[in-house]
Amino acid sequence: MTQSAGLDLNLLVALDVLLEEQSVQGAARRLHLSEPAMSRTLGRIRKALGDPILVRAGRQMVPTPHALAVRAEVGAVVERARALFAPGRDTDLRTVSRTFTIVGHDAISATHGAALFARAAREAPGVRLRFLSESHVDLPFLRQGTADLEIGVIDTVAPEVHRETVYEERMLGVVRPGHPLLGGELTPERFAGVAGHLSVSRRGRQRGPIDDALAELGLARRVVGSVGTYPASLFVLRETDLIGLITTYGRPMADSLGLVTFEIPLRLPSIEVGFAWHPRHDADPAHAWLRGCVRELMTEASGPVLESRPLFEPCTRTPGTSPAPR
Repeated sequence: MTQSAGLDLNLLVALDVLLEEQSVQGAARRLHLSEPAMSRTLGRIRKALGDPILVRAGRQMVPTPHALAVRAEVGAVVERARALFAPGRDTDLRTVSRTFTIVGHDAISATHGAALFARAAREAPGVRLRFLSESHVDLPFLRQGTADLEIGVIDTVAPEVHRETVYEERMLGVVRPGHPLLGGELTPERFAGVAGHLSVSRRGRQRGPIDDALAELGLARRVVGSVGTYPASLFVLRETDLIGLITTYGRPMADSLGLVTFEIPLRLPSIEVGFAWHPRHDADPAHAWLRGCVRELMTEASGPVLESRPLFEPCTRTPGTSPAPR
């Protein structure tokens, strides 16, 4: 058993897994130990670090501030040790046992989650995927090690973080079938004034590029409120006359709910979509596999969702009916 200055370095591996699972039971299963043995290991970690590391919060366990502070460093040390003791070897993904945490807009998991879970089941059955929604405040998820990958519109400002743009997309308007907006020529004036608008913002913002483009034409829309995610907005739009927005990669969600999407009659900037990761994962074969999977899935999805559509499609359906397949 490897030791240094009286400290069992295998405790680092146990600490890394405990912080990933945030559960003694889950960590015991991952490390093929009994729960009592895992509890004793946690006790040794607490004594070595002088901190509880994980504490009860109802029926769950949550990390202490000190645990969150050292999480990224612990993970980096464990990954470097794995690479050190397996130089030049190809990683057998079917033997990898890891939990990858992905942070991004809910539309990302809704659009790509099923395909990514299926891919992991085929190629790396020991890999678990944990999707986290974006926070209403900007936090250094990648730097802290809270997340392994960020997907979507990357606004991380940490200079060391690696970013890769996969494609550019645009915003579409979305309304319920039979909406008054669909009854005539779609002009900027009608887009702005026919009905109220619903904004989507994790920070609760109610102004954006749409408003800037309208202002250049001397127009303004009436934003009645905002919700945090696109999937949530679609259920509101389905039951109201509000006008909403959806990204092109999220259009299948709108279609599945019977909503009508349309090109916005304004000049709007394109949106860069991709993913980001911390450089400590550069040489990690399992993480490289994850990045490759995400890159391929997003590239495949970018083809059909970015196909052009007519600016306006007449709607003769009555409210509550599904739109024709397209």
